[in-house]
Amino acid sequence: MPVKPIALVSTPWPLYSRPSVQLATLKSFLQQEHPGLVVDAHHFYLSAAAALGYRTYHDISERTWSAESIYAAMLYPDRAADIQKLFQRSLPASSELHRVDFARLVEPIKAVSDRFIESVDWNRYGLLGFSICLCQLTSTLYFIGRIKTMAPSLPVVVGGSFLAAETIPKLLEAFPQIEFAVHGEGELPLSRLVEQIRHVADPAAVGSVSGVVSRFAMAGSCPPTRSQLDDLALLPPPDFSDYFRLLDTFAPENRFFPTVGVEMSRGCWWHKSAANRPGSGCAFCNLNLQWEGYRFKRPDQVFREIEDLTRQHQTLSVAFMDNLMPLKAAETVFEKLAGSEKDYRLFCEIRAGTSRTLLEKMKHAGVVELQIGIEALSTGLLKKLNKGTTAMDNLQIMKHCEELGLVNSSNLILGFPGSSGQDVEETLRNLAYAAIFRPMRAVDFWLGLGSPVWRYPKHYSVHSAANHPNWSILLPAAVAKQVPLMIQTYRGDRTIQKKRWRPVKKELAEWKKTYAALRRHPQASPILSYRDGKDFLIIRQRRLGDDPMNHRLAGTSRKIYLFCSHPRSLVEILETFPSVGADQVRSFLAMMVDKKLMFSEDQRFLSLAIPARPRGAGS
Repeated sequence: MPVKPIALVSTPWPLYSRPSVQLATLKSFLQQEHPGLVVDAHHFYLSAAAALGYRTYHDISERTWSAESIYAAMLYPDRAADIQKLFQRSLPASSELHRVDFARLVEPIKAVSDRFIESVDWNRYGLLGFSICLCQLTSTLYFIGRIKTMAPSLPVVVGGSFLAAETIPKLLEAFPQIEFAVHGEGELPLSRLVEQIRHVADPAAVGSVSGVVSRFAMAGSCPPTRSQLDDLALLPPPDFSDYFRLLDTFAPENRFFPTVGVEMSRGCWWHKSAANRPGSGCAFCNLNLQWEGYRFKRPDQVFREIEDLTRQHQTLSVAFMDNLMPLKAAETVFEKLAGSEKDYRLFCEIRAGTSRTLLEKMKHAGVVELQIGIEALSTGLLKKLNKGTTAMDNLQIMKHCEELGLVNSSNLILGFPGSSGQDVEETLRNLAYAAIFRPMRAVDFWLGLGSPVWRYPKHYSVHSAANHPNWSILLPAAVAKQVPLMIQTYRGDRTIQKKRWRPVKKELAEWKKTYAALRRHPQASPILSYRDGKDFLIIRQRRLGDDPMNHRLAGTSRKIYLFCSHPRSLVEILETFPSVGADQVRSFLAMMVDKKLMFSEDQRFLSLAIPARPRGAGS
């Protein structure tokens, strides 16, 4: 029987400047496992971004409800008025989209979507697959519905991080246009499904495939299983060629240099999936539900992929897609990248406990931006979040990033259920010390389907959970009620938390304004810096609307301050400087903390000023 091609589609609203690593990896794996198989990867969201305008597309894609609203209005025109209100409510007050008529946003997206759908002969394919991640539900449903009118016998399979085990059966019931859904990692299940599809004329005749749920065999079936690769070395490099071919068809003014995605690992070593308890992984996180355990590639494999992909596509921007990097392997990879003599521009996500040594190697390799899992500046709250870090750990890595010139894009979670007034007070107190570093972004807590908070609600003072009410605006009532969806709401202390965290949100806004004003000029010095005179130290503390304050530390005071460039306990300090009386040391430390030149926590001390003159690795 001739083997029909396979089509993989990614709909809006992923980052337009990155090809879909999900599609690219699935394509390369399928072609590796099935020689001669043609796989067309349609990174359609790039076409949508070009049609709408990259800035407008980006602004919409940043917020789940605004993104889901566009295609929801196309799916359910009779609900357009309510959907438009939701779209407007979901935007920040400063958004320019408030001045744009909602219909003027929907029309070009519908036009470019329908034009693409009608340009493809879908009947030539043997299987149509969609990757559904955050912000892609309504757009995927729109595409499936339209394509099925043109190719009703074409079997459809969906997968992706949006599909938790609880979601899949109900989604297949609600949308009979979807024949199959992959639970968990997609490579092996999709490959086996392709093998079966090629030998049957009717999708209902497809036998059991591990990791795949069939709409035709759900009655009385067990919970969805997973089937994943034991060794990521079996993965070939992702095939981004379809994305770059599409980009090459654009007018010159719409072309740009994309960022390619690379996987070093899958899963999260902090998320102990085998330990079925509330303390397993970060309490709010549901990013690793599609994987069992933690696996990572060998450093040589990762380095070769980056070298080959950047050479093939003539781009130097790379984003590591890991939820959590393997530290030892990462260190080797960044050493190799630094030695390649290429001017890479790299992005990655890391834990707050990442060492300065590794940060320096990242910097030398070309890392310019990091998303750090800080989440809170209260050690009490960090324990509730199960982060395994302290406020001092977070301030220390913020200090390292400021000193090394690394852009630290981190979030501060507000309104976590069970947060206390003490957590808020500690956060406000510590914000005064963090204000000299790059501001964090305020993120209101949202309950994620499958997260520890969702699975163990009583442990987090949550009484009950359900789909977020916005889903009932975007989707028919029956779907919004019956299909468990990624963003949930809960009964508990939400109103109390919103009021409790209001002062923190206000302080974060002020932090952002003050930092921007003090660092407005490219040559602006750090807000808190020091110059070392070898037997004395001058600390410069810049202030908004006032002259800088200067502090001189001489002799042992200088030595103690520099000694505390990394967190030191009071015992360590006293043992290192035995010639100074304990009371004198305590008095000095208290003065430094009071002046916001040092931070203290649990009898440990961290000097906050960074060198006025940038220093290299090992200094």
